[in-house]
Amino acid sequence: MRFKVLTIAAAALLLAACETTPRETSTSGTAPTTSTERLGAPAPGSQEELTQTIGDRVFFDFDSYAVRADQRRTVELVAAWMNQHQNVQLTIEGHADERGTREYNLALGDRRASSVRDLLVSQGVSSQRLSTISYGKERPEVLGSNDYAWQQNRRGVFVVR
Repeated sequence: MRFKVLTIAAAALLLAACETTPRETSTSGTAPTTSTERLGAPAPGSQEELTQTIGDRVFFDFDSYAVRADQRRTVELVAAWMNQHQNVQLTIEGHADERGTREYNLALGDRRASSVRDLLVSQGVSSQRLSTISYGKERPEVLGSNDYAWQQNRRGVFVVR
């Protein structure tokens, strides 16, 4: 009987020790937030925020560096995000699929990154906040020699620096 009482008391103490109450982290007039609420949200102007709210890439057609019509909205949203976060700088990576020579794909990746940069500049982003780099076919997102892999690898990627 004594063992049961001790076991129940130990379990109750253990549960009581595990209970926590949310701590207020705000001293301003705004509603208090708990530390767990802040952990779920990405930092403003971060790579995580960009990826979660807009996306960090646009895709291109085969052997083309023109931003596709269905991808222009993403670039416009990134431009608005950049204009909202004036301290953020971006590198635009240009990528190509595995077909073609290394030199050709490096040049194609460069033209893809430049076309995305030019579209961002046309939306009001300062060119001094943007840089480009081409990886050609050297950094595939998806390995494989099929349409799906090729489509995923013909891309421009936004990287916050």
